[in-house]
Parts: sequence; C-alpha cells; structure tokens
Amino acid sequence: MAVPGKNTPPSYGWDGLLDPGEKILWQGQPDSGIRLRIGDYIMIVFGLFFGGFALFWMVLASAAGGGFWAFGLLHFAVGAGITLWPIFGRPYVRHRTWYTLTNKRAFIASKTPFQGKTLNSYPITAGTSLTLEQGRPGSIFFATERRRVKNGTREVRVGFEHIENARDVFGKFRTIQRGEA
Repeated sequence: MAVPGKNTPPSYGWDGLLDPGEKILWQGQPDSGIRLRIGDYIMIVFGLFFGGFALFWMVLASAAGGGFWAFGLLHFAVGAGITLWPIFGRPYVRHRTWYTLTNKRAFIASKTPFQGKTLNSYPITAGTSLTLEQGRPGSIFFATERRRVKNGTREVRVGFEHIENARDVFGKFRTIQRGEA
C-alpha cells in the first residue's frame, strides 16, 4: 500500500471495485503506535485485577496439591488478554488497516486473523457529516455504525483514524462534497 498521506495513482486490485468515473484521490494507513485512551487505562487496571486474582487463586490451589489449580489458567489468560489488548491488539489491527478515498467513497480495508479480509465502503455526499479531530496524527470521521454489545447496540464512529496530514485529507473530503473532485 501507499505511504500515509501521499497521493498515489490507482493500483492493480481495484478492478471491479470502483464505479465508472471513480478515481482514487488518496491512500494511507493509520499510525500503528500505542495510543491509550482513558477507557483503556480502566480496562488495563480491570485486567490486572482479574488476572492477578486468578494467579493468586492458582498459587493457593496448587498448595493444596493435585491439578485443580489449572482451572485458573483460563481466567488468568482472560485477564492477560484484557490487559494487553489496548497495548498490543489495537496497534496490530491498525498496522493491518488501509484507507482509500475516491471521488465518491471512502474505503476501509483490513486483514486480521480475527476477521480475515474485510473491505467496507462509505459514500461521501454533500450531506455526509464530517468531523476532523486534529492532532499528530489526526482523525476524520464520516459515518456511524450500530454494533452489538452485551445489552443491545451502540453507535460507533467510523473514519480514517490516526492519519498523518489529516487536515489535507479533510480538504479532499470537502472537495468531494462540493462536487469538485
């Protein structure tokens, strides 16, 4: 894929995916560094307590003899997973995500062992609500999706997250909305 923030010509592999007259304006990838939010710190602390309690329980159970302590391994693994996901899991997924902006749509592609290959497209129209979150790197949000959670569903913002030159890419979105792309 392309270097984040660089204009690139259409590459092979887009045959049959783009509409007639549709052209690629920008391609890039999110920054794959570790980026922790407040909720991540809460998740890490919960995971440490969960895994720590399981480890404590396994030590006490092993003192009693037998293999009963092994039942705590699953809980310890879950605690470790909850703790490590924000630190290693999210950067791993971002490293395997690619963004493409055409004069009609935004594409988000990813390839992970968890979900396999995915390619989602989102139309960009004059009525598309755009949000630019500036920073280094910045993010542009242009859609929402409903995702299932334990007690129903919730709205999740969709966009090009953690990209270099987000302001320039935001300008390309605005050009599309004005019909000038």
